[in-house]
Amino acid sequence: MTMITIGQSLVIREVFTVTRDRQQEVIDELSEATESVMREQPGYISANIHRSLDGPKVVNYVQWRQVEDFQAMLRDPTATEHRERAERIAMSVEPHLYEVACIDRAEASAAP
Repeated sequence: MTMITIGQSLVIREVFTVTRDRQQEVIDELSEATESVMREQPGYISANIHRSLDGPKVVNYVQWRQVEDFQAMLRDPTATEHRERAERIAMSVEPHLYEVACIDRAEASAAP
């Protein structure tokens, strides 16, 4: 489950630029990688895959406990294989590491 807390995790956000007809293909590859490989990696917390409504973007938002866990995953050949397949489908990929700096949540009682 995704739990966003300041100072509690590292986030990698990858933005894949794709052609509209290949958006689902990238989503499928990332979903498969998450289910078959990433979940088993030490320090993995959660993944959320987002599709842009206009078609050309897929965002993979993955939480790790610490930088070292993320770096270990990068050295795993099976994880690398999945990552490279998704990258080959996309026209470009922009990976970035983040830490949560601020959180704002609507109150549960304010929800419709």
